[in-house]
Amino acid sequence: MISVRVAPSVPSSVTAIDRPVFSDKLAALPAKLQSLAALQGFDGKEGQTLVVTAGNGQSIEVLVGLGAKDKLTVNSFRLGAAAYSKVVAKHENVATNLFKAKSRLNAEKVLAAIVEGVQLARYEFWAHKSEASKSVATKVAVVTSYDSAKKVVKRATKIVEAVNLARDLGNEPGGTLLPVEFVKRAEAVAEANDLKVTVWDQKRIVKEKLGGLLAVNQGSEHEARFLTLAYKPAKPVASIALVGKGITFDSGGLSIKSSQGMMTMKIDMGGGAAVLAAMSALKAVDAPVAVTGYIPLTDNMTGGAAIRPGDVFIARNGKSVEVLNTDAEGRLVMADALSIAAETKPDAIIDVATLTGASAVAVGGKFVAVMGSAQDVVDRILSAGDDVDENMWQLPLPKEYRSELDSPVADLKNIGSGRYAGASVAGLFLQEFTDGLPWAHLDLGLAAFSESASPLGPKGATGLAVRTIIETLASWK
Repeated sequence: MISVRVAPSVPSSVTAIDRPVFSDKLAALPAKLQSLAALQGFDGKEGQTLVVTAGNGQSIEVLVGLGAKDKLTVNSFRLGAAAYSKVVAKHENVATNLFKAKSRLNAEKVLAAIVEGVQLARYEFWAHKSEASKSVATKVAVVTSYDSAKKVVKRATKIVEAVNLARDLGNEPGGTLLPVEFVKRAEAVAEANDLKVTVWDQKRIVKEKLGGLLAVNQGSEHEARFLTLAYKPAKPVASIALVGKGITFDSGGLSIKSSQGMMTMKIDMGGGAAVLAAMSALKAVDAPVAVTGYIPLTDNMTGGAAIRPGDVFIARNGKSVEVLNTDAEGRLVMADALSIAAETKPDAIIDVATLTGASAVAVGGKFVAVMGSAQDVVDRILSAGDDVDENMWQLPLPKEYRSELDSPVADLKNIGSGRYAGASVAGLFLQEFTDGLPWAHLDLGLAAFSESASPLGPKGATGLAVRTIIETLASWK
């Protein structure tokens, strides 16, 4: 409900304008504003705002804090723009002067951050609400004469659209976003963004021996699907496989979750949503790599045919797996998808999944845990996360814990033997299906869904990691 354009000066039609303020430069404000700021406790902290009403009572000026000038970062502008965007939510036409305060920071990154901030902060999921619940469609004019501004705004807007696509999918109820519906939406996204799409139905999945996907799907009334998406530039510098977990709802299977534990399990396809969303932006950002995305899709339910603790299945790569906990199902469908990805011998495999609660125990609900077999691939992801200000944190993948997955009746079991290092043990399980290829794993944990609003969005699906994945692929050399 918000759009961004570029303007060389403040348009006459706007009813709101901002004034960037540094916390260590408050003395530069007019005396009247200094007094008002002191009275209202505004001190220019990052993301802080103060509304000043104009004489006509209709237009407003908003002081936007950017923090100390000598500690200014690109993210200061993202957070400042986000805060401003929320303040002017009832205005149809507004302008922002934030870009003028960029100091010595990279102009393109600052402008992109402003676009991301104003748009991400105003995301709404109103698919199941009445028309009356929609907010005002705000138009934001970024005041700048920067030569490449229009191009930067267009690129940044496409990235925001990708994040919001992941949010939309993650917020959709599990009873609505069944595998067939996910595929339908993915096909529309693929058509709009020049992606090649392939869909395997239940019969084809059986034929292709996707034992993990079929095992999880046993308890469902709805058929599984396996979705493949492909993007290829004219002269790719590398081939990358993206694998995303697509559990459209997770009850835990026969190892059933509590009612509280199920409340947000519509987000368990967050990895698949992130893969689809990131791929939707690859053409727009001129990503130089060929990318194939693999998304195994099913819900995890408790029907009479559901897989039982102690059952064994054969995965796509021929390895047998003893299932001791049916709530550790994501790694089962990922095993097949990783195996298929590995068969194509890409230069690297990157997977993303809401895989474990243990990752949140390790890094909290605002960070994504990263691990892998190839440090250079992990480093690319960590660097991209830093560039776009998304929180990535590397966890170890210690070979000493591999024995945790030993099974007396199969090649391996789907959970570890002890209480500890659950995220790393899950990563070691996934590694068994990568055929020794360079590989990195992003465990979204609890970061895919926020129980409260954040500076960059409301409660619900966050779309976290989408911008990092896009930047990783766009900057690949």
